[in-house]
Amino acid sequence: MTGTCSSSSGSARTASIMLRRILRELKAHAPFTALGAASGIIVMAIILITDAPASVSKAVFYTLHPLHVVLSALVTTAMYRRYSHGHLWAAVLIGFAGSIGIATLSDAVIPYLGGALLNIDIGFHLPFIETEAFPYLGIPKWIVINSAAAIGIAIGYWKQVTKIPHFGHVLLSTWASLFYFTAFGTASWGPLLPLIFVFLFLAVWLPCCLSDIAFPLLFVRKVAGGQDMAYTSHHH
Repeated sequence: MTGTCSSSSGSARTASIMLRRILRELKAHAPFTALGAASGIIVMAIILITDAPASVSKAVFYTLHPLHVVLSALVTTAMYRRYSHGHLWAAVLIGFAGSIGIATLSDAVIPYLGGALLNIDIGFHLPFIETEAFPYLGIPKWIVINSAAAIGIAIGYWKQVTKIPHFGHVLLSTWASLFYFTAFGTASWGPLLPLIFVFLFLAVWLPCCLSDIAFPLLFVRKVAGGQDMAYTSHHH
């Protein structure tokens, strides 16, 4: 009984420490994410002023989204590997779910839901399962996106790189979400810019922080009490 109580107490303490770290990371990332969302609004204003066609937005989206998948897979896998000695198959599954799942949520699902809530005529796309040809490559989209995840997982597994410049990842995530709006949506964007800012912020802030920090650690049984997670503070 004593062992069980001690184990339960230790698990609760670890969960409490992780929760505090996650909340601290979310708070620390908020200013960068807000700045990134503001840069997205500036980019959207430029698109409106120049009257850039949707084809340009699609080409940019399908450039940024795979890069986002690579980065998310890399960091998610590296985080798991740093705190766990789990099997290769576990690292692959966690890296895949944490990149494909979260990057799709951030870059496509949240912008789509935002557009739907704003009554924008916007299409729904899940690039990682789509069979249409990838712009300017001519091969199926699902091959490109899933290959991007595989590349990120491989790098994260063997190199365990976690110190990725935070603001660079924020811009990548924000602009991918932004160009989803302009690539697949049709609206009078000007009056909607303040609300687009909110959706850009949410599309990056929660999904990416949770993917890079919380998600891989959910599968780690024990995090050494003496280990410092400060390296996550500006990696995003």
